[in-house]
Amino acid sequence: MALFVIVHGGWSGGWYFQPAARLMRAAGHKVYTPTLTGIGERVHLAHPDVDLDLHIQDVVNVLEFEDLHEIVLVGYSYGGMVVTGVADRVPQRISQLIYLDAFVPKDGQSTADLDRERQGGIEVSLPIIDGWRVPHQPPQPRKTDHPLKTFTQAIHLTNPAQTLQLPRTYVRFAQTSPPITPHIAERARTAGWRYRELDVGHLAPETHPQEVADLLMELA
Repeated sequence: MALFVIVHGGWSGGWYFQPAARLMRAAGHKVYTPTLTGIGERVHLAHPDVDLDLHIQDVVNVLEFEDLHEIVLVGYSYGGMVVTGVADRVPQRISQLIYLDAFVPKDGQSTADLDRERQGGIEVSLPIIDGWRVPHQPPQPRKTDHPLKTFTQAIHLTNPAQTLQLPRTYVRFAQTSPPITPHIAERARTAGWRYRELDVGHLAPETHPQEVADLLMELA
């Protein structure tokens, strides 16, 4: 049985993966679904200086304080930015990386950079409240505002050679419309990563938890 740490995407929280996590735990796996600072049930901790580095540290702390090893580290959507940084900091704790319809940054890239790349160099305009809070569009229950700096701060990798040795899988959610990460998925496939497609939309952890759980358990 495998040990999973699943990092959610923007505007949500660990709650987003609970339906899939329950199915995986029922099958005997151990699953952690931490919530990043300033969103989800930790929205009360939001402030203008919450950035990507802090979200990476959130997850590193879970691994270190829970003393977790041989982890299948999963990043969904924006969570791909976070798990990339976590793998750079503590590769010795991770057995493999799985990206679910997720952003995969190169050193020096931000989420905003990857969005701009997807749009052919056109700047993606986000609604911003008070200069730092990005509301979910359209509004949805339990979807909280997201701290802007987490999207604009570039990742800085200090241990890329060791991190690149970790086995990696990219899973594209084929029915995502419009596609969020087609250029990233293609780059991963071209680079020789293990590659899968799931015939679901981007909201699959919420709408198709059984399919997501089954695929994660298969990949582990």
